[in-house]
Amino acid sequence: MSKMEIKTRKQDKAIIISVRGRMDAVTSPEFEKELSELMAREAKDFIIDFSELDYISSAGLRSILATTKKLKEKEGKLLLSSLQEAVKEVFEISGFSSIIPICESVDSALSQI
Repeated sequence: MSKMEIKTRKQDKAIIISVRGRMDAVTSPEFEKELSELMAREAKDFIIDFSELDYISSAGLRSILATTKKLKEKEGKLLLSSLQEAVKEVFEISGFSSIIPICESVDSALSQI
């Protein structure tokens, strides 16, 4: 069964979103909804902390890409941080790592906002 937890917190000028578990066809709409709601409240700089994300599917990648496009329209930023090896590999193979900045840690992502 697909399970994902999302926790958000504000730090400096960014919203840090910690995603835990699996991001797939079942759970990625929840991720998109959460980020859309945050954007509706004028948030525009996001750091996605994937240190506890075990798996991401193409549906999860699409959600991230859709969110990135919405943020570009608002002149916002989306950075990814702390990717586990298997998740990082998916981003590299799909070519998404060249579209979306990937940082080693939340702190290094914060320094880019």
